[in-house]
Amino acid sequence: MRAARLIKLVLLLQSRPSMTAAELAAELEVSERTITRDALALSEAGVPVYADRGRAGGYRLVGGYRTRLTGLARGEAEALFLSGLPGALRDMGLADAASAARLKVSAALLPSLRDAPEAVGRRFHLDAPAWFQEPRTPELLAPVAEAVWGDRPVRARYRRGDGEVERELQPYGLVLKAGVWYLCARAGDAFRTYRVDRFAGVELLGEPFERDPDFDLAAFWSERSAEFARSLLRAEVVLRLTEAGARQLPYVTDRAAAGEALAAGVAEADGRLRVVLPVEDEEVAFGQLLGLGPEAEVVAPDGLRERFAAAARAMAERYR
Repeated sequence: MRAARLIKLVLLLQSRPSMTAAELAAELEVSERTITRDALALSEAGVPVYADRGRAGGYRLVGGYRTRLTGLARGEAEALFLSGLPGALRDMGLADAASAARLKVSAALLPSLRDAPEAVGRRFHLDAPAWFQEPRTPELLAPVAEAVWGDRPVRARYRRGDGEVERELQPYGLVLKAGVWYLCARAGDAFRTYRVDRFAGVELLGEPFERDPDFDLAAFWSERSAEFARSLLRAEVVLRLTEAGARQLPYVTDRAAAGEALAAGVAEADGRLRVVLPVEDEEVAFGQLLGLGPEAEVVAPDGLRERFAAAARAMAERYR
């Protein structure tokens, strides 16, 4: 424990011109007296740590001293490439590893660790856009992340409906989508997606499995999330759009569905574009399309058209 702290102290001083005892104590989570003893021990070991006395004093390395410690641990090297995602690191229990890795960032990676960026990219993917919900850390995220890092198969109990099912999975990667964690795993011969907060139990099994070298986490997630979004669109709305309405449509509803509807649209004599738009249901469509105002006219279904007409009358009365 002390040896690791001494190394970290040297790396801190190497990264900055000077640090006070208070600053070092805060970084290393020890007392200032411990910092004094550690600095003395380093000096006795031949590391040129110099203490400047006085109110503006502190500790520094003299003579351009640079440590020859170049060895990042495997976990530190991989965590380094996630260091821009502090929340995700904390949730997966990797914050300490990332902290240590950042101190070693100026050191050259060993040849055996040069695949770290690729290894991380194949296992973790951040899908950033928010869907207006508070992020919550699943209780079993840490063991799931451990299985992903180590290519360890798991036996998992998964809540589905009112019951639970048990599955043996090969965890390939984690995706954080708008504060919700998803596990992409192989179950039998197929790759599937599971919400981590629905796991009721996770048990690591046996030896590491052999990953499919052709599996691309980002591509897999993109394909499955698009399929999921499209599966929600179970109804259709017929619209007449002005030129401005056609430009705005992708910003108020599903972008892919809007793009397909616009591409298949038919121009009418008055210059408007008639489109058939897939939507989740009439309630959702009303909230989305209301934002287009007079740039869109609902042609069908009749119930939704009447609802827009009633809303238009109410707004006209309100602003009269």
